[in-house]
Amino acid sequence: MRALVIGDLEVARLTCALLTERGVQVDHLLQPSDTDLRATLDGTVDAVAVLVRGDVTALRYALLAEHLRPGVRLVVTLFDRTLSEQLLRVVPNCEVNSPADIAVPSIVGACLQDGTLAVDVAAELPRRLVREAGELRFRPLAPGPSAAGRRAVLGRLSAHDDATRILLFGLLGLLAIFATDWILTAVALHRSPGDALYAAARVVTTVGPGDADVHGRTWYLVLASVFMLITVILTAIFTAGVVNRMLSDRSLALLGRRSPPRRDHVVVIGLGQVGLRLAIALRRLGVGVVVVERDPTVANLRLARAARIPVVIGHGEDLAVLRRVGLNRARALAAMAAFDLDNVEVAIAARAAAPQVPIVLRAGEDDVIAETRSLFRIGEVCDVSALTAAAVAQSMAGSPPVAVFTHEHHAIVFDGEREVAVTADRRCGCSAAAARTMAAGARNPEIDYTATP
Repeated sequence: MRALVIGDLEVARLTCALLTERGVQVDHLLQPSDTDLRATLDGTVDAVAVLVRGDVTALRYALLAEHLRPGVRLVVTLFDRTLSEQLLRVVPNCEVNSPADIAVPSIVGACLQDGTLAVDVAAELPRRLVREAGELRFRPLAPGPSAAGRRAVLGRLSAHDDATRILLFGLLGLLAIFATDWILTAVALHRSPGDALYAAARVVTTVGPGDADVHGRTWYLVLASVFMLITVILTAIFTAGVVNRMLSDRSLALLGRRSPPRRDHVVVIGLGQVGLRLAIALRRLGVGVVVVERDPTVANLRLARAARIPVVIGHGEDLAVLRRVGLNRARALAAMAAFDLDNVEVAIAARAAAPQVPIVLRAGEDDVIAETRSLFRIGEVCDVSALTAAAVAQSMAGSPPVAVFTHEHHAIVFDGEREVAVTADRRCGCSAAAARTMAAGARNPEIDYTATP
C-alpha cells in the first residue's frame, strides 16, 4: 500500500509515523503546491490523508486530490459540519473526520469518572465502552438526571457576576420593602389585605402611603418616608441591572438551562471546537456543564448560546473564576484550550482550588509537552493529535474505528471486534528533513529544493 499524507501539523507527523510502522509506503507533503501534489499523486497512490490547519485549505486539497486521482480513498479532517456534508456530497469516496468528534467520546468517558473508556454520543441511545473480563464491550449508558436536572435548573436563581448581583440586590431590596410595608399596614394599622397591598404598592412606587395619615400613626409616616427614599436608590440599581442585561451580549441566564449548575457538573475550560462539542455532548447525556472562555468575541460563543450552554467570560487559571463556577462541587474539570501550556496552567490552578476534583487535560500539540510523562501526575491526559492520527491511520487501512481512546500512554483503536494499541508519542522526521533540505537549498541556489520530501 502507498499513502499520501498532506500537512505539517502534529497529527500529520503522527499519522505518517503510524503508517510507516505498519509497512505502508508514505509520501508526506508538508505544504505542497499544486505542482507538488500533481507530481506525487500518480496512479500508485492508494489513499490520501489531508491533515492541515484550516477547513478551507483542507477542502481545497481534498477537491484537488479527487480531481487528480478520481476515486482515491480520501480521509480529511474538517471541523465545520456544513463543509463536511457538502464535501461528502460532492466526493462520495471521501471520509471526513473532525478531531473534536474523534476525541470527545473518550474525554466524556474520562469526565464521567465511572470506568467508562468512551461514550458513543452519536448513537440514538448513548452507550458506554467498558472493559469487562479483559474485553471491550458497549453497554447502555444510564440516563443522566435530565428531567430532575431540568426542574432544578428552572427552579433556581443564580447570581454569577457583579452585574447580576446588582440586579438581584435591587430586586430583592424592593421586594423586601414591599413585603415589610404590606405586613405592617395589615397588622399594625389593622387594614384589610387588599388595602394593605395597595398602600405598600404606593410606598414602593414612591407616591405616598395612601390615606394612612388619617389614623395619626406618626411612626408609620416616618417609616414610609424612609422606605420611599430607599426605594428610589433600589429602583435605580435595579434599572441599571436590567439595562445592562438587555444591552450586553450575555451567555448566562438568571433562570433556565443557561444558568450555571451548582454541583455535580463538569467545568470545561476553553470554547474551541473540542470544548464546545464536549459541552454539547455532556449536556445531551444529562450532565450539567459550564464553560469558561477568556475571549468574549470567540466565534463559538454564538453556537454555545444557541445550544443553551452557560459560558462564563474569564480566565480559567484565575482562582476566583474557578470558585465562581463551583469547581469545589464539580464532578470534573476539563482543560480543553488550544494551547497545551494554557491547559497546564489551568490544571495547576484547579489543583490549588479543589484538589479532590479530577482533571482531564488536553495536551500533546507541543513537542515539549508531548515528550514528558509528568502531566499524568496532574490529571488524565487526552492527546487529541494522537487519537486523531490513530483514527486516520485505521481509516486509511480500510476499516474505520468504532472508538478511539487513550490508555497507559497509548491510543487504543477499537473496530468493533478487536482493539489495537498504537504508540501515541512517535512522530516522523519529515519536518526536520524539510528544514535540512531548505537549508541546503539556501546554500546552493542553483538547485531547486522547493519540493517537499
